[in-house]
Amino acid sequence: MSKNDRSSVLHDNEIIELYWNRDESAIKETDKKYKNYLLTVAHNILHDEPDCEECLNDTYSGAWNAIPPARPAVLKAFLTTIMRRIAVNRYHVKNARKRVPSNLTESLSDFDSMLSGTEEVESDYDAKVLGEVIGDFVRGLPERRQYIFIARYYVAMPIDVICSLLSVSKATVNREIAEIKQELKNKLESEGYEL
Repeated sequence: MSKNDRSSVLHDNEIIELYWNRDESAIKETDKKYKNYLLTVAHNILHDEPDCEECLNDTYSGAWNAIPPARPAVLKAFLTTIMRRIAVNRYHVKNARKRVPSNLTESLSDFDSMLSGTEEVESDYDAKVLGEVIGDFVRGLPERRQYIFIARYYVAMPIDVICSLLSVSKATVNREIAEIKQELKNKLESEGYEL
């Protein structure tokens, strides 16, 4: 993006107003500001450019349909949630047909042994409570560990990319991930979850 393009990028609240007023330029402005980021989120999960492009279009459609009535407090997080949900759903459809390599599989497999006992979570309410416990845990982490957790387990970012963005070694990120997982395990056990 050139310097002139950056100066013409709208603030999130202005983009949300465009959606709220049903102004179709909201999609163009969202694309200008978040396209590359959203494609990265999709690529971390799918590793397939045409699928990522379709997910991007579906994300814009999802935002258009959700705003209003929703008025997101953080547009980037709102769009990330939509993109991630769409990409994960597409991943599951593709994975049902064949094995698809993905950072999503790799990052979530880190938690398989820890959360294997949560199959008993039978109701949406129980899943919501578990989500709130994990959300509270993440919000209580120091900023860098929050970033590592979200990058790895929400955006499915490869460890090498996290290392590069934080300018730290792979050993440092792996150590912090191991410590975060242990802290989360302790938190879940203290909340009565059997792991």
